[in-house]
Amino acid sequence: MFYLLLGGVILLFILSGRATRALKGDGWRIGAGVTAIVAFAGAAYAGIRGAWEPGVVLLVIGLWTAMTARQRPVVRKIKESPGAPSLAEARSILGVGPQATSAEIQAAYARLIRLAHPDKGGTAGLAAQLNAARDRLLNRS
Repeated sequence: MFYLLLGGVILLFILSGRATRALKGDGWRIGAGVTAIVAFAGAAYAGIRGAWEPGVVLLVIGLWTAMTARQRPVVRKIKESPGAPSLAEARSILGVGPQATSAEIQAAYARLIRLAHPDKGGTAGLAAQLNAARDRLLNRS
């Protein structure tokens, strides 16, 4: 009876998704594989001893974790579209005032892009924001 209860608790833990959130990446796949092997061994041992209920529960847990171990994690790529910032946001990004000339906007952009360019250790997202801010202000001024 103890094995039946323990198997039910483990099955609920796996089905709830907490196990996959607790162990991410390949560590989860390795752990699921090891758990499947242990569950299959326990099911065989319970079957030999004549305890069919715990054996069936352990067999189901073994099958479930074996299928889980074979699944690759889903990697979702998020498409970032910064869109056109408002005039106030564009001025804030470049650090220029409302009366800035196109030369001042270009100078501020050049100063910031030297720091934020991906080739210089910056990020592509920040460089895209700077480009969008410059384009927004130069089109309007």
